[in-house]
Amino acid sequence: MNRPVEIAERHSRIAGIDVHWRQAGEASILYLHGVPAAGWQWEPFLARTGGIAPDLPGFGRSDKPGDFDYTIPGYDRFLEAFCDELGLERVTLVMHDWGSVGLAFAQRLPDRVERLVLTSVVPFVGGYRWHRVARAWRTPLLGELAMGFTTRFSFRRSLPAEIANRAYDEFDHGTQRAVLRLYRASPPEVLARHGERLGELRCPALVEWPTRDPYIGTQFGERLANALGGDAHLELVDAGHYAWLERPELIDRVARFVK
Repeated sequence: MNRPVEIAERHSRIAGIDVHWRQAGEASILYLHGVPAAGWQWEPFLARTGGIAPDLPGFGRSDKPGDFDYTIPGYDRFLEAFCDELGLERVTLVMHDWGSVGLAFAQRLPDRVERLVLTSVVPFVGGYRWHRVARAWRTPLLGELAMGFTTRFSFRRSLPAEIANRAYDEFDHGTQRAVLRLYRASPPEVLARHGERLGELRCPALVEWPTRDPYIGTQFGERLANALGGDAHLELVDAGHYAWLERPELIDRVARFVK
C-alpha cells in the first residue's frame, strides 16, 4: 500500500496577489479546482500522487481583489506566473469544472504541459449551453440576487456534503464577485473560441467523465477527447459532478496515469 504524501500549506505573493496553495512532495502535478470549491477539493489526490493545488484568485484563502481579471485569459496569465514563481517548467494538469482554464494555458504554452487529466471540466467546445444556475449568475441583477439569497442549506442541497460546508465557509463577497465576473465573461461562443487549438495539444490525456453530471452532459467528455490532438483516453464513470467522491477508484486511475 502506498503511504500518503504529507500535505503542506504554502502561500506567497505572485503577480501582485497573495496566493495560497497546498503542496505534497515534489511532483510537478498542478491540480486546478472549480466553482465554488478551492484547492482543498484535491486533498485525496495530493495524498496519493503529490503535487500542487492552488486556490485560484477569488477562491479559498487566496486574495479576491476587485481589479483581478476574472476571465479565461486572466486565469491563463495567472497560471503562467504561478508556474514561473514555483519553478515549474513542465507540469501535468489535472482539471475539474472551471479548472478548465488550464486548457487555455496549455494551448498557449504546449511545451510546458506533459499530460492532461480532465473530469467534468467546463467544455471549451461548441454546442454547450449553460445550466440553469449559471444562466441566473450570467444575468445582471438576477445573479446578484441569487448570490444574496444563497444559504448553507442551499449549498447542502446542491453539493456533496464533503464540498458544501467548506465551500460555503469561503463563499464571501469576493468569491461571489469572482464567480459572477467569470461566468458573465464566458458565453458559449467564448468557451468554444478558447478551445480552437485543442488539436495542437499532442500530450497524452485522460478524460474521466461522469455519466450523471447535472451540469455538463456526457457528450462533452467525448467531444473534448476527440478534439485533443494527442492520445486521449476516455473513460465514462457512473457518478455525478464530483465523481471521485462516489468512485474513489478514480483517484487510483488518475494516480497511475500521472505517475
